[in-house]
Order: sequence, then structure tokens, then C-alpha cells
Amino acid sequence: MDSYSPFDCLIFDLDDTLYSSSIGFGDATKRNIDDFLVEKCGFDERKASGVRVQLFKTYGSTLAGLRTLGYDVDADEYHSIVHGRLPYHLIKPDPQLRNLLLTITQPKIIFTNSDRAHAIKALNLLGIADCFQQIICFETMNPNLFSFKSASPEEFPVVLKPSLEAFNIAIHIAAVDPSRTLFLDDNVGNIASAKVVGLQTVVVGKTMKTNEADYALEKIHNLTHIVPEIWF
Repeated sequence: MDSYSPFDCLIFDLDDTLYSSSIGFGDATKRNIDDFLVEKCGFDERKASGVRVQLFKTYGSTLAGLRTLGYDVDADEYHSIVHGRLPYHLIKPDPQLRNLLLTITQPKIIFTNSDRAHAIKALNLLGIADCFQQIICFETMNPNLFSFKSASPEEFPVVLKPSLEAFNIAIHIAAVDPSRTLFLDDNVGNIASAKVVGLQTVVVGKTMKTNEADYALEKIHNLTHIVPEIWF
């Protein structure tokens, strides 16, 4: 690695960052969460979407909100419906992205709120799984939910981006210097938290930088033009 590059490591979000939700995954995920709320939590089908939106706004995710409100939700069961029913056939190999990632000599890490099974499946379908040295995911941030299945939400609340705790866990596990690490994500809330913990930031899917973003990237494929110093 050229010593002039300001980045020793790159950390990438997965969904909506390395591939676009426009393929239909975003809408499918919302439908699957609504189905979970109806099938497993007993919510009225007509109110499920409104509950999902409110839980996301208040708690950062539906799963975190349900557990905080006292619902005995098993994370594996939740992901088996929310991600297990996704139309994975819509994700196609992306040779252009693969070639781009292979030119980056620094270590590359996935940091996603999704479960590991979804992350691995999506990366394999994109044809880029071997481009990354590490996956930091739901299980990484929430090991106690699997070690202590009967643990109450008060004992072990769900930890996910954009919480600072999630970012600090990721930085510790990746063993990186945040000031020399580039973080790429489509969510402006995640970008804001990343900046708080000292990461350098790229907001993906935007043409204009947010206050907390050092760079704005309309598509991940434009990385060489927007952040050429990665290759210095």
C-alpha cells in the first residue's frame, strides 16, 4: 500500500450502498417486516406498515423497537422472514464493482445491520464476497442475543447503526484507526455517527455532501473519480 494514501482501511455498508434498493429489495424488505408484525406479533394487517415506520423512527429498527417494547422476538426468526423471503434472484453479478474493489489494496470490511446469512448471500450474488476481509454484522454487534436466548431487552438491547455503540464495536473489532479509515454508507444518520467517532465519511447515493460527509458519491462505481486519494 502506498504510504501517501490517507486511508489504511475502507469500511462499506452493504444494502443500498454496494447495490441499489431500486432492484426491489427495499420494498420487499418493508413487506416482509409487515408480514412479521402480523404473523408473529399479532398486529392488525392494516396497521402494520404504520407500526413499522414508527418503530424505525423511534428505535432505529423494527427489531430493536419490538424488543424494547417487551416483545419476545427471536432475532433468527425475525431475519428468517425479513431477509429469508427476499427476491434474491434480483441481485446480479457486478463485474464493474468487482474490478473496482480489486484495485483497492487496503483492507476492505463490510459493516451492516443485516444478519450474516443475508450479507454473505448478497455478496456472493454480486460476485464480490472474496473482495472483503471481514464482515461486521448483526450477530457481531449483538452476541448476547444468541448466547442468552431468554435475555430480556433491558439486559441486552439490540445494538445497530446508527448508535455510537455499534460504531465503537466495529472500530474495536476491525482494529482500525478511525482517522485513517474511510466509511461508506447511504444512510445520513449512519454517516453522522461515523463522523462523531472519528471516521472519514462518504455518503453514497447523493450528489451533495451532508454536513457530516467528507465526500458524496452518486454511485459506488464513481469512487475512483470522487475519492482518488484511495489509490495514492
